[in-house]
Amino acid sequence: MKPTIKRVAETVSCSAGTVPTQVFSSAEPLILKGLIEEWPMVNKGRESAILAAEYIARFDRNIPLTVYEGKPENKGRIFYNDDFTGFNFERTRKTLEQVLGKLFALEPSEINPTYYVGSTMIDHWLPGFRSENDIDLDGRESLVSIWMGNQSRIAAHYDFPNNIACCVAGRRTVTLFPPDQADNLYVGPLEFTPSGQPISLVDSSEPDIDQFPKYQQALDSSYRIELEAGDALFIPSMWWHHIEAKSDFNVLVNYWWRSTPSYLGSPMNALHHTIMSLSGLPLEQREVWRDIFEKYVFSADAADTEHIPEHARGILSGVDESSAKAIRAQLVKFLK
Repeated sequence: MKPTIKRVAETVSCSAGTVPTQVFSSAEPLILKGLIEEWPMVNKGRESAILAAEYIARFDRNIPLTVYEGKPENKGRIFYNDDFTGFNFERTRKTLEQVLGKLFALEPSEINPTYYVGSTMIDHWLPGFRSENDIDLDGRESLVSIWMGNQSRIAAHYDFPNNIACCVAGRRTVTLFPPDQADNLYVGPLEFTPSGQPISLVDSSEPDIDQFPKYQQALDSSYRIELEAGDALFIPSMWWHHIEAKSDFNVLVNYWWRSTPSYLGSPMNALHHTIMSLSGLPLEQREVWRDIFEKYVFSADAADTEHIPEHARGILSGVDESSAKAIRAQLVKFLK
């Protein structure tokens, strides 16, 4: 298998209070070396994993978390079961105290069960954490989540928002694929997924090129990044990323923000509805609708609506929060 040699640009002159401005306009990933190295949580983790766990427990509200629990033979992989009727893990509800108890009762030298807490909103479950551990996104509204557990492997997937992923404790290996590699990643079901986003069916840690031959092309276009505690990685919107947590205790905090207002909704919802509405049409009708989408969405031009009085252009003149609310209400009515 051809080794990955592409490198991600690295920014070293950054801190939690001075996220480089180029991050907010970049269409390429960026390594933000040492971005959060001054966080108290990072410093505790450098002393020991148990001190990091004790530190984070200070902010616990004792509200049960969603925990993915997998068998040792899964080797940390969060995935489907063998026949795709379900998943290879069990979703359970545990308090942070219970999760930490499970993690620190494991023997480091053994192949262990997986305990994985994914995308948990910090402000709700750990209020006060961000008063001591935070970054400045220059006023951008963001969703801030924490991810925690022992060794795990999260299949390559994409997110619509931009993302700064901060390695707080432990080590992470991230494999990135540009958006144009989707066809080579063998994407699984769209609506039946382990955590909400469609995933690659290729195990990026142990890829089977015989079963997934086009994956070699994705691999040739990929970037591999090693993150130590204190580092961060900017992942642009729609970039595929496979994340492997390498230590016995790992914590990651990520910041998601959109380039468009949240009231415009998720493009994934539009994709699902488009597949439902158009995929069963005869070819000649699908081709017509392809041209319509091209005209009104992908190649829209202001000149195309000049023949309509300005006050009558409706959605063609743009969408604000008020009109988005009206459109959503109308869609709900039509979908009944």
